[in-house]
Amino acid sequence: MRTAREYNFDGLVGPSHNYAGLSFGNVASFSNVRSSSNPRQAALQGLAKMRALAARGFAQAVMPPQARPNFRLLRRIGFSGTDADVLARAYREAPVILACAYSAAPMWTANAATVSPSSDTQDGRVHFTAANLNNKLHRSEEHVQATRTLRAIFGDSDHFMVHDALPPVPAFGDEGAANHTRFAGSHGAAGVEFFVYGRVEFDPSAPSPKKYPARQTLEASQAVARLHGLDPARTVFASQNPEVIDQGVFHNDVIAVGNGNVLFYHDQAFLDEAGTLEALRRALAVVDTELLPVRVATGQVPVADAVASYLFNSQLLSKPDGGMALLVPHECRENEAVARYLDGLVAGGGPIDELLEFDLRQSMRNGGGPACLRLRVALSDDEARAMHQGVVMTEALYAKLVPWVEQYYRDRIEPKDLADPQLANECLAALEELERILGLPGLYDLS
Repeated sequence: MRTAREYNFDGLVGPSHNYAGLSFGNVASFSNVRSSSNPRQAALQGLAKMRALAARGFAQAVMPPQARPNFRLLRRIGFSGTDADVLARAYREAPVILACAYSAAPMWTANAATVSPSSDTQDGRVHFTAANLNNKLHRSEEHVQATRTLRAIFGDSDHFMVHDALPPVPAFGDEGAANHTRFAGSHGAAGVEFFVYGRVEFDPSAPSPKKYPARQTLEASQAVARLHGLDPARTVFASQNPEVIDQGVFHNDVIAVGNGNVLFYHDQAFLDEAGTLEALRRALAVVDTELLPVRVATGQVPVADAVASYLFNSQLLSKPDGGMALLVPHECRENEAVARYLDGLVAGGGPIDELLEFDLRQSMRNGGGPACLRLRVALSDDEARAMHQGVVMTEALYAKLVPWVEQYYRDRIEPKDLADPQLANECLAALEELERILGLPGLYDLS
């Protein structure tokens, strides 16, 4: 067994961070539609979390933001003229589509891709498949830059394979790592990959939600598993509970999170709770690992409280001493039921023995918690050396990014500001400078 570390690639919030409320089914996003945002505060909150985890010895890296506004989208649907003309006409005629072109959602890198470490794949390389995110217009174009970014960071073909996104059709709706997790005795050991889906395209009789859309299909999950060369004996597919999707659980990582051999989950997370646990136990037995489920009952934390606080949209981190830390947003302490549960969780002698709390309010108001902000990538020592080093969070990088944010980011964006060509120019200038800071020239196609 090789030694490996799990790197958390946190999405760096972009300079156009705004609350457009575009994600039907995401209760937090929808409830803050068209309110003012603070891009500078959002980016600094994210950087503070990255810095703190790196200081604790966790492997931490930065995923660069995507270029916004997306002029290619706007021009492709008939807006023409200068950039200023395009923005003005789109704001006048199609303000929702302009908001899509300015979407801040790429900050949630759990949706960027699905990742399988080399210890699980047939060819012994780390595999990435960029998520097509085709359920929502504002996210459906992200895979283009996500693939470009992943190939820039993980460009060594001896160690890494970055696949194109799946075909952008309903049958292959793919939301990335937000519906995927991995269980193993250690990050370097062979493990079990767990895919959770919300609907089955080619089986109309399969249960599905009635109010909100199910974004991940079984067919997409199976396709990613094939692309990554996963062992069927160590791959588990499970259905989300459609009733909790209709309560705002738009991704599995809003209701469950896994790490090591621990599954921290709500009792309503899965359509077949007992069957899901049994399938995971059987698969983990192949690699001589025992599943440790940490079950939260509805009577302890109702689904509405779990969604409001993002209790499960937290990071579950393996500590060097063998314990696990749960990184939660401050909102968990502001919810009485969740706060009471967490106090008992840490005191209960189970695998989760520490809580870490961070202020991520700007991200939370836009519909994403700590787990949304990061893409987990388990890397051996050789693989870690082979990736681009300029994105690894260090004190030196933090010292460069903070003044960059303070120089280029506004402290307030209102919906009307999306029509301001000066905002677009500021975003362009910020990304040009970020390419230099991260040592990734040509990361963006800014022509």
